[in-house]
Amino acid sequence: MSEPRPLVALIHAVPSGARIAQEAFAREFPEARRWNVLDDRLLDDALAADGLTEPLRRRMHRLIGHVMDAGDVQGLLLTCSSYGEVVEGARSLWGAPILKSDEAMFRAALAGPYDRIAVAASVPPAVQAAVAQLEALVPSVRGGGRPVEISAVLSEAAVAADSPEATAAHLADALRAGGADSAQAVLLAQYSLAPARDTLADLMGVPVLDGAGTAARELRALLLGETSPHPATVS
Repeated sequence: MSEPRPLVALIHAVPSGARIAQEAFAREFPEARRWNVLDDRLLDDALAADGLTEPLRRRMHRLIGHVMDAGDVQGLLLTCSSYGEVVEGARSLWGAPILKSDEAMFRAALAGPYDRIAVAASVPPAVQAAVAQLEALVPSVRGGGRPVEISAVLSEAAVAADSPEATAAHLADALRAGGADSAQAVLLAQYSLAPARDTLADLMGVPVLDGAGTAARELRALLLGETSPHPATVS
C-alpha cells in the first residue's frame, strides 16, 4: 500500500500569486495534495491601510487556523509576502511547518555567492516585508561571515503591465533608477512577478530569483525527507 500523499495548504491574497504557486508545486512537489484558500481582498486592504493593521493580522490568523485546525494539513505556505510577519505567531500555535512566501528564496540567496542583493516589488507592503525578512535572516545564514549589501526598489508601474516583458522592463527601469543595477542578484518580492524573471535576468545581466519554486522544494524536503530531483537552485 502506497504512502498517503501529504496535504499542503496554500493561503493566497491575489489570484495571480495562486496561479504561480500552483505551477511551482506541480513542477517541484507533485506528490503533494494542495488545498488552496484565497481571500482576494487581503492585499487590497493592506494597501489601503498602508500596511498590516491589527484587524488584518487577526484575519490572516483566522485563515491559518481554518486550515491548520482541519487536522490533516502537514504544511502551510502563505503566498503573499505582505503577510509574512504573521507567520511567527502562527508557528507558536501549530507544529506543522508554516512558511513565509519567500524565506526559502532568501536563505538560498544569502547562502549563495552574492554580496550585493536587490529586492524588487510592485506594491509597497511587499518591499517592506521582504527587506525585513531578508535582513533578519542574515545572522543565521551568514553568521559572522562576509557582509551583504541589500537594496530595494519599487515599481508600481509594473502592476499595470500587460505582459511579462513589460513587467520586466518596468522593474529594470526601477532598479537602474534606484541605483541597484550593481546588484549581483535580484530577488522578486512577489509571486505575481515571477513570469518576468527570465526577461529581467536578460535585461540586468544577473540572476533573478523568485520564491514559489524554492518554497515548494523546501516543503518537499521537510515533508518527504528528500530533496527535489531538480538542481538545487532558486527558481
